[in-house]
Amino acid sequence: MPHPYTDLPAQAFWRTGVVRTDRDTWPGLYVPKVTLTQDTRIATFGSCFAQHLGPALRAAGCTVLDVEPAPRAMTDDVARRFGYGQFSARTGNIYTTRQLLDLLREIAAGAADPRFVWEQAGRFHDAFRPTVEPDGLETQDEVLLHRDYHLERTAQLLRQTDVLVFTLGQTETWVDRPSGRALPVCPGVVAGVFKPAVHQLVTLTHAEVLDDLMRIRAMLQRFNPGMKLVLSVSPVPLTATAAGGHVLTASSLSKATLRAAAGECAAGVAGVDYVPSYELITHPAMGGTWFEPNLRTVSPAAVARVMALFLAAHGLQTATGADAATPSDADIVDFPPSLPSLNDAHEPDPGLADHSAQCDELLLDAFAPIAVAR
Repeated sequence: MPHPYTDLPAQAFWRTGVVRTDRDTWPGLYVPKVTLTQDTRIATFGSCFAQHLGPALRAAGCTVLDVEPAPRAMTDDVARRFGYGQFSARTGNIYTTRQLLDLLREIAAGAADPRFVWEQAGRFHDAFRPTVEPDGLETQDEVLLHRDYHLERTAQLLRQTDVLVFTLGQTETWVDRPSGRALPVCPGVVAGVFKPAVHQLVTLTHAEVLDDLMRIRAMLQRFNPGMKLVLSVSPVPLTATAAGGHVLTASSLSKATLRAAAGECAAGVAGVDYVPSYELITHPAMGGTWFEPNLRTVSPAAVARVMALFLAAHGLQTATGADAATPSDADIVDFPPSLPSLNDAHEPDPGLADHSAQCDELLLDAFAPIAVAR
């Protein structure tokens, strides 16, 4: 008697789909629902691992939007230190679904909230992008001016985007109790002051992450009804956990939650897809050592592996040398002269310049020796 397993393809079985497959190309591992071509207008948001997507897509000749490019005179090192070129807008890292959902709601509201300006040593920071101005700004009003500009530009981005690629990073997030807004980093780590009565640690559950994704999808449709969403999960483990217990198990819980929610959303919603970047780097079947000695930083070979499979599945190929895509003058938006401080020259921070993907989480490493001493 025939049964459901009789006519399944090779990738449905471990022996033929994993043990005996071509482990360089992994046929059948990623069969995209969402189409990407060189003409597709793509935007990228997410955690630090997502910073690799834009360059890979541009190298393949794709149209990757950037509505907040660096000023023309700014060097690449300084631009990266100030949060330019990492994503399609100067969002900084968006680690959680709640952060992205809150950002979309703020864009829809159309104005920055003055409560979320943090002071540090007489300088002022945007609480939702505390590292994009590492030296801070002179006044609270200047921060709000910059944020209003950021919200307006990001709104324009979303209206132009055909496909948003969003990389989910973690489930632990610090939340401002009065407003419910999720923060990218615990107050006091980069700027601001931690207040136990105001700031609450929240670990998002599978149900909450899935609900966030569904709401994100609905809000994106309000900006552009035709926009598609491509999800992935960052393979980078947590730097630290404040939820109690061991950071290794906290990382496993976080990634499992994100993977399950992203997969369920992609399986059940038209126009939503999932890219298995997490599996391509962390699964034992992949072989090799895909992390640097710190066991967190993904190696260049691993990044290349993920991007090659991702592009090949869409019929795209990474360009090299003279064929690599570079933005034309029409793609570059001059920074408005009304915000002169962003055009000032700054020296790059050697401590951050060594990292190919810049993460707010890296700042937590500074607290590890303190914990050991205690």
